[in-house]
Amino acid sequence: MMPGRTTKAAAKLTRSSPVEERAPEIIQRLKKAYPDARVALRFSNPLEMLVATILSAQCTDERVNQVTATLFQKYRRPQDYLALPESELAADIRPTGFFNQKAKSIRGAARKIVDEFGGRVPEAMAELVTLPGVARKTANIVQGNSYPERHRRDHDAGIAVDTHVRRVAQRLGFTMNTDPDKVEQDLMKLIPKRDWFPFTYVLIEHGRQVCKAPTPRCEICPVSNLCPSSRV
Repeated sequence: MMPGRTTKAAAKLTRSSPVEERAPEIIQRLKKAYPDARVALRFSNPLEMLVATILSAQCTDERVNQVTATLFQKYRRPQDYLALPESELAADIRPTGFFNQKAKSIRGAARKIVDEFGGRVPEAMAELVTLPGVARKTANIVQGNSYPERHRRDHDAGIAVDTHVRRVAQRLGFTMNTDPDKVEQDLMKLIPKRDWFPFTYVLIEHGRQVCKAPTPRCEICPVSNLCPSSRV
């Protein structure tokens, strides 16, 4: 809740109130609704986080975790992804879909990590987004989970916008845009910087559990009375 906002003031808010007024109350309620929201992908180091995030495109986190349970035993270093044929890596990640492109991205990222970053996944957003297959969404997820301190002080850091985040943000009236980068910029104006990384997962959980596509469960939504898209 915004400093100084009283319960009485919050009670006066409606779904037609300006977004700048609704946003702090919505953020507060959703944070309370999903206190344990966090990344569902399993990883033990930045390289595993990077690979898992690339594999998660157009694939469920559950399926990715099933694949990486054995994948990460076989490929432990960036060099391991380069030591075997790309076709073998593609076969290993086939269940995640789009496996040929994902294999190409993973090997491309591994090559750059070895050649330009000393075999270590870079920490800075400006460097992460130079890796093949890594746009801002992936970079934010990798940095926020692997290098949280760097994420908090990196002026290039932001909010990871996946399909759930974009859908929920649009329905809440937080953005009118569809382009992920523009959605991210809109969210960064409304959400306090300290919440950028954790609130990403709050929005994802809300999108998975309540604000579903195509039919949201507005009758149980904690922010239904503040949402311009509510069916209640």
